[in-house]
Amino acid sequence: MVTQQHERLDRARAGAPTPPIRTANTDERGGARGRRIEGLDGLRALAVAAVLIFHLRPETLPGGFLGVDVFFVVSGFLITTLLLRELATGRVDLARFWLRRARRLLPAVAAVVLVCVPAAWLVSSDLLVGIGRQVGGALTFTTNWLEIGAGTSYFDTTAPQVFAHFWSLAVEEQFYLLWPLLLVALVAATATARTRARIALAAAVVSAAAMAVLHTPGEDATRVYYGTDTHAFSLLVGVALAFWWSQPRGFLRSASWQRWRDPAAFGALAVLVLLMLALHESTSLTFRGGILLAALLSAVLIAAILGRPGIFQGLLRLPPMEWVGQRSYGIYLWHWPVIVLLTLAVPTGHDSSGHWILRGVAVVLTLLVAGASYRWLETPVRTHGFRGALRRVRRHLGSPIPARRTSTRVLAGGAALLVALTAVAVAVAPDRTATQALIEENQDRIDAGEAVRDEPTEEPLDQDFSMPSGEEITAFGDSLVVTSADGLEYHLPGIMIEAESNRTWADAPGVVHRALAAGTVRRAVVVHFGTNAGITDPAPVRDVLDALGPDRMVVLLNVYGASHWVPETNAALDRIAADYPNAIVADWHAAADEHPDLLQADRIHPGIEGAHLYAQVVRDAFADLSERITGEPVTADDADGAGGEPRTGGQGGADAADTTDGAAERPVERPGDA
Repeated sequence: MVTQQHERLDRARAGAPTPPIRTANTDERGGARGRRIEGLDGLRALAVAAVLIFHLRPETLPGGFLGVDVFFVVSGFLITTLLLRELATGRVDLARFWLRRARRLLPAVAAVVLVCVPAAWLVSSDLLVGIGRQVGGALTFTTNWLEIGAGTSYFDTTAPQVFAHFWSLAVEEQFYLLWPLLLVALVAATATARTRARIALAAAVVSAAAMAVLHTPGEDATRVYYGTDTHAFSLLVGVALAFWWSQPRGFLRSASWQRWRDPAAFGALAVLVLLMLALHESTSLTFRGGILLAALLSAVLIAAILGRPGIFQGLLRLPPMEWVGQRSYGIYLWHWPVIVLLTLAVPTGHDSSGHWILRGVAVVLTLLVAGASYRWLETPVRTHGFRGALRRVRRHLGSPIPARRTSTRVLAGGAALLVALTAVAVAVAPDRTATQALIEENQDRIDAGEAVRDEPTEEPLDQDFSMPSGEEITAFGDSLVVTSADGLEYHLPGIMIEAESNRTWADAPGVVHRALAAGTVRRAVVVHFGTNAGITDPAPVRDVLDALGPDRMVVLLNVYGASHWVPETNAALDRIAADYPNAIVADWHAAADEHPDLLQADRIHPGIEGAHLYAQVVRDAFADLSERITGEPVTADDADGAGGEPRTGGQGGADAADTTDGAAERPVERPGDA
């Protein structure tokens, strides 16, 4: 417990008694029972809706992750206001403050962990990779730093984690742990609320500057996004707003602000939505001022609902908004595991009607589970405390009403079973995913053939655009080519593969130029990059095609996945290939979307049978390209492969509009001995 030494010092330095905080949640009342900050729940609803859209369909709202920063600003403002009001009474009861935070956060977290770990085990063992670290981070609110240390990525859709979204809870809880102590020191060391607000804002600028400096364009941004030091500025913006609001005669209480706050709110909301539509994780501006701007706009939205009722506040108070906002914590906790588990349990193509149905089911299920958690778990613990809630359970176990007694025992037994299953799942969790195992196995085999790849091949004296055999094809690429090696070698025997996981289009020119210098590139070439980051610059693609020259047949494969950049990457490939008559785009996206069941758990890389589908798409694209250039139909004998007569499957190049249906619309051949 921290106590102010003198009432006069408190009055002078606190600026004045803080206005009563009014909030919708029982854990945030702190003595002002029943009074609310009207509209605050509506802001939470907007924030969680943005995050949901981002995780459900990132190409629709690529910057939807900014909703987390709206939460951060709300938390910084609310917690600081509560603490200032406690300081006005003469002391801050730290033990009681932290206990309220624990009551608010821990029950729902424990429920999510105990339900989702066994469910993940049931759906796919791949989801258990690193689950011990994830569970430890979730229960200790250290997810952000544990994942930074493990080198995982928040933005990498090829390796989904069940509890990846817990990073934000970790940042908030670390703030809750340290900020009360710092606040007391700050109030003791400064004389006015205005000074404290300026200090908080200066600290926010330092944190945002650290994010900007440490961010390296073109590289994964997880470190600066997860870091408490580099992402604390959103919380600090809320802190500064709370200090300004604590001034009895400050700008936020002026007639001028009250007159202009509604237009300011609608303007800030419009700009915030534009940021969510324009910014994404591969944009440097996101981490160099974009997130900070979103935090400042969020502060304007909060400031607009303080004081007397207004138009903006009235919209946020609509019943659906308040219902979602009050349950936003549970919705945030449950939505991501639900999406991940449903996506793996029921494979659907990203462009199929099933995809939208599954997303709708995920939203409904999330709302139902979050609503149940709010009513029967979170609210009882916040209202009665941990001990009070346990006493109620014990009373129900001994209830004379048989139905109540039985239902309570069933729930208690179910909870015990979930604890046991979670412990076993953590104990038996694999150390790598099936995708990673396949990549490593195939990479070793590809690397073992390095001597063969380094053997120079004779350059063709004349142009030859007939259907190539596997011995006439060189394949360059990333992990998609690595995982598809079995299928490529089966359908195109003798193919030379030069591929490595984690390569991007920026790496492609160097790889191709080295092979050309060594004279090891054959007359037909497969090129597949972009799985990790798409195409941020068309120059490397054109560099590769120019280097390969007009005398080689070139098949470019487009990309598949849920990332927001997938559509624009595939459109860019089509535009570029149209300028090269000897190149064609093989529509891997359409094939994978038609057969999502043939993909690995990450819904990016092909499995064993998916590798044969991949090889057929490549082979059919060569057949289409040969027929387009030579005018001669390609027969099964020409293909010289194991999978039967090739049919049209590519698109792009000079005659893209004339191609027929792709390989995704034909039955998948599954060689029994592959």
